[in-house]
Amino acid sequence: MKTVYNFSAGPAILPKSVLEKAQSELVNYQNSGMSVMELSHRSSLFEAIIQEAEALLRELMNIPDNYKVLFLQGGASLQFTMIPLNLAQNKKALYVNTGSWSKKAISEAKKIDNVEVEVIASSEDKNFTYIPEIKKEDIPQDAAYVHITTNNTIEGTCFYELPDTGNVPLVADMSSNILSINYNVADFGLIYAGAQKNIGPAGLTVVIVREDLIGQTDVLSAMLDYDIQAKNDSLYNTPPTFAIYMAKLVFEWIKELGGVAQMEKLNTEKAQLLYNEIEQSALFSSPVAPDFRSINNIPFVTGSDELDKKFNAEAVNEGFENLKGHRSVGGMRASLYNAFPREGVEALVAFMKKFEAENGGNN
Repeated sequence: MKTVYNFSAGPAILPKSVLEKAQSELVNYQNSGMSVMELSHRSSLFEAIIQEAEALLRELMNIPDNYKVLFLQGGASLQFTMIPLNLAQNKKALYVNTGSWSKKAISEAKKIDNVEVEVIASSEDKNFTYIPEIKKEDIPQDAAYVHITTNNTIEGTCFYELPDTGNVPLVADMSSNILSINYNVADFGLIYAGAQKNIGPAGLTVVIVREDLIGQTDVLSAMLDYDIQAKNDSLYNTPPTFAIYMAKLVFEWIKELGGVAQMEKLNTEKAQLLYNEIEQSALFSSPVAPDFRSINNIPFVTGSDELDKKFNAEAVNEGFENLKGHRSVGGMRASLYNAFPREGVEALVAFMKKFEAENGGNN
């Protein structure tokens, strides 16, 4: 099999050792004669899986005891609705607009009649190429929450310093940099993340929520109610059992490598290799302001749509998959999540040098 480097923004690369472990247990999990995909979610075998997954995540992220960990479905996109439904009915919800996913979260919250939505900061004026300043004095202290997207997968920006929101809970879509940057969970009221970037396969969503924020109000549907989900230990209905099992294996892998702090160190080193090449290049450039550049999603361009298309086509032939930028921004994007190997970045940099030598004069 030829070497392929998968730069996909999600579903993204998984650790090879995790895939091999899952393969070895696929048809006969712990001598049960059944696959994990066949286990009842009420069985002692699966209960051990989900309990261990939660315990590992709590250890990796140092999650305080007064936070619930939920394993849900519907992707981060369903959380755009669940969060205001559970936290902001008859209240004001504050949002920071830093790109495509923030805009979707804002749009969904506005659909709820008894939630007042206010955008308190935005970077749309410069095409989302920076993180806007969020001033404490602009945050009404009776608001339900302030919502941010910690890492903007499409635009390639990241919150490295969290805003001071006073007594207002900070809510974060952490889908593309959870377990990749060592945030302090206690700084947040709620964290949510789709699994398909740094946690496991698509189909699982992790929610980490402070206990005092749930059970505040009646929610139309039991499936959308954090309180009911928490009281049922994420087993109100059949959860995505295999995705939770895979997440457990990934959490074990991260722990073995040294935890989230080590992940952040390795990811920073990988990203710096690529950013250094972009900075010294006469052909490639980054559209993102340097102070806010993501270490997980790195967009870059040549300045020519024709050359961008040529680069993407040749990249595929060289075994670099999913480098094409998001359809809304074009160019290229390298997604360097926890499982992406350093040698893949080194190979990309070598290919960029070769491409520039052959095409630099055409820009």
